[in-house]
Amino acid sequence: MSAEAWRLAPFLRVSVGLHAAGMATLALAPERWPLVVGGLLLDHGLIGAAAMWPRSTLLGANVTRLEGSSEVALTFDDGPHPDVTPAVLDLLDRRGARATFFCVGRKVAAHPDLVAEVHRRGHAVENHTLSHPHAFGFYGPLAMEREIQAAQDAIAAATGRAPRLFRAPVGIRNPWLDRVLARLDLRLVSWTRRGLDTVRADASRVAARLLRGLAAGDILLLHDGSSARDASGRAVTLDALDLVLDGLEAAGLRSAPIAREG
Repeated sequence: MSAEAWRLAPFLRVSVGLHAAGMATLALAPERWPLVVGGLLLDHGLIGAAAMWPRSTLLGANVTRLEGSSEVALTFDDGPHPDVTPAVLDLLDRRGARATFFCVGRKVAAHPDLVAEVHRRGHAVENHTLSHPHAFGFYGPLAMEREIQAAQDAIAAATGRAPRLFRAPVGIRNPWLDRVLARLDLRLVSWTRRGLDTVRADASRVAARLLRGLAAGDILLLHDGSSARDASGRAVTLDALDLVLDGLEAAGLRSAPIAREG
C-alpha cells in the first residue's frame, strides 16, 4: 500500500474518537473525569495488548496466513548465520522446497555473499530490521523508519532486489508501524505458528508444534540466525526443519516463498 492510499486502522480511528470525546467531556463536565480516565486507560490497555500480540490486525494490516493458497510458507528469521543458513539451504534444496528469509541488515552486511546465495537459490530475502532491537515496539516513527530503511539498503545491495515484506523483531510493534511500512511500500508479515526453536532444544517438539493442525496457507516460523542448540551443539532448527519437511510431504503440501500481491 502506498503512503497516499494508507488509512489509519479502524480500531485506532475509534481510539482517536474516544480521546476526542474524552477531552470534550472534561471541558463540559469536569466532574466526570474518573469515567474519562477509566475509558482512556482501558483504551491504552487494549492498544498495548494488540502491540504485544504478534498476529493482531487491530493496529493495521498483518499477513498471518496465505489466504487462498495451496502452499505453505516456511520462514526463517534473524539470519543469515554463516554455518546454519547454508545447512538450511541445502536441506531445502534436497526437498525441492523454497522459503522466505527475514534477514537482519547488519548480518546481511557482514555476509553479503551468503545472502546473495539465498536469493540465487530461489528464496525470498525480506526485511527484519537493521539490528533486531528488542525495544523496537517502543520506537517512534523516525527511529522505526531508520531501522527498516537501513535494512532495505543492505539487502538490496546484497541481492539486487529491495524487500517488499517486513517482520517485526519478536513480532512486537506499535501504532506507528503501519504508517511507516506504507511509506516504505512494505507489508507486515507475522505467522500462523512458530516453533519456538530459539528456546527449545528438542527438534521433535519444535516440529510437532509447527505441524499441529497443518493446512494449506500456513506461515511457519523457524530461526536460522538464533536457533537453540541441542546437547551436541547442533542447531535445533536443522533437525526440526527435516521433520517439518517430512510432515509437509506426508500432507501433500509444498513450501514456497511468500509472494506479495499489489
